[in-house]
Amino acid sequence: MYQLLIVDDEPLVQAGIRSMLNWNEMNIDICGTAMNGQAALKIIEEKSPDIVITDIKMPVMSGLELAKVCRERYGENNPYFIILTSYEDFQMARDALSYQVSDYLVKLELTPEVLHNAIDRVIIQISQSRKKQMSAVNIHPFYDKFLISLLHDLFESEEQFRLQSRDLNLNFEYSSYVCCYGEIIRPQADQLSAQKQIPLFTSSLQMIRELGAKYLPLYALSLDLRHFALIFCFADAADTEDYVESLTDILQSISSTLQNYYNVTLRCGIGTPVQTPGTICDSYQYARQTFQNTDADTAITAFDMDHSKENARKPFNISLFKNDLTRAFEEYDPDILRTTIQSLCGLFRDHPGHYVQALDAASNILYLSISLLQDGESIVSGFFADDPDGYRSLYKQSNVEHVIQWLQSFCDKLCELFQTRRKEYKNHIVTNVRKYINEHVNERLSLNEVAAVFGISPNYLSQLFSKYNDTGFSEYINICKITEAKRLLEEENMKVYETAEALGFESAFYFSKVFKRVEGVSPTEYVNNKFS
Repeated sequence: MYQLLIVDDEPLVQAGIRSMLNWNEMNIDICGTAMNGQAALKIIEEKSPDIVITDIKMPVMSGLELAKVCRERYGENNPYFIILTSYEDFQMARDALSYQVSDYLVKLELTPEVLHNAIDRVIIQISQSRKKQMSAVNIHPFYDKFLISLLHDLFESEEQFRLQSRDLNLNFEYSSYVCCYGEIIRPQADQLSAQKQIPLFTSSLQMIRELGAKYLPLYALSLDLRHFALIFCFADAADTEDYVESLTDILQSISSTLQNYYNVTLRCGIGTPVQTPGTICDSYQYARQTFQNTDADTAITAFDMDHSKENARKPFNISLFKNDLTRAFEEYDPDILRTTIQSLCGLFRDHPGHYVQALDAASNILYLSISLLQDGESIVSGFFADDPDGYRSLYKQSNVEHVIQWLQSFCDKLCELFQTRRKEYKNHIVTNVRKYINEHVNERLSLNEVAAVFGISPNYLSQLFSKYNDTGFSEYINICKITEAKRLLEEENMKVYETAEALGFESAFYFSKVFKRVEGVSPTEYVNNKFS
């Protein structure tokens, strides 16, 4: 149900709007009324209405001033405004388009039909905006997996990183990068149901992404319902000279806005500047370390550059296990996962005094699982449904041995899942690869490149195709290309050399050779037979 706020300094106008339409039938709840913009602002902060109908002129704060304040404070999360004007104020209202006002209605011409149509238009805008936000959050099915791999140095090669970033249309041509690791904090959040927690923290992260992007290009990743990672991108390396001050100001401003809008605040650790995408993982590790030093008084803290990095605690680097971890998740292989986790636990036992580092490493495994698994948040939450703290029970483990026990229990649950999903997932991979090939049939496609796009090894992809498809990988590409070639030759009247070029073949000769191998005749013979 949509929330509506009515703002007008005339009680009769408020009553008239209330009675003009059957709001329940329109799936709208009137969450409040206000006599001026200032009073309305307090209601907006408390109840977050979707739509605000407001008079343009009011004492204390006008409707336009209210729209302007909301636009500056909440950005695209701004409520949608319908402004009520007189004839003489209409032009002034039209001049305020930058305030994200959706419609302007002349009071003297206001009828139930006019108001109903205006509300319908706003609801369409809200619906489109929400779809846009969801697509921005999940740009691509592999967006989160890509960022997780970047933060943990899990790419097999620089080529794999380059191909995946290109396919996701992500720019990593900046001079330097700084990572932040943070937590969204809401008082008594644990008392909220999961149904209320998920939209709250999802909306909060979306606002963090939108507000942060006003200052610097950034990438944002949800690690779980509360924790997140940010990668701030700097066009000029010189801009990082005062990065601590600038990022602290940005994060404090975001935190203040979140508190006003959602009653949540931020705790953040700021990492160190790095110059290449391949070293972003280093900045992220320092951000995670720094986060441990945050508290209620210093909620935003940066890594102390004056403190020698050599003296900083050295985390257990899970990138040492990256190949095995990647294989375990991409193949749903319980044996590989169990062996890898046992090796990591062995390192923990060899360093019983490194509690914080062990907790960090286990937390990284947790985040990897949530991000790499489809519906990871709900799956992992289900693992710990009987624990009041859910998977956050990890953070209550008081020593290294307890962390090991938690991680082994988590591993057991993951292995059970892998056993049931292994075959299903393999079919899913092959289906998605086939879809990708058909969507990029006009490009030159190689096994290595397609495997890199999906974050799996070429050998593994080749094996999957041989087992779960009627043809091998290369043969399938050829069939798809020749199917499209026949269409181009028949429907577009393309010449042989034009068709070869359009489909990414290195030459017309090679195209003809492949065509004959698939169809049994040359392209020219095919066309002659078709139209003879």
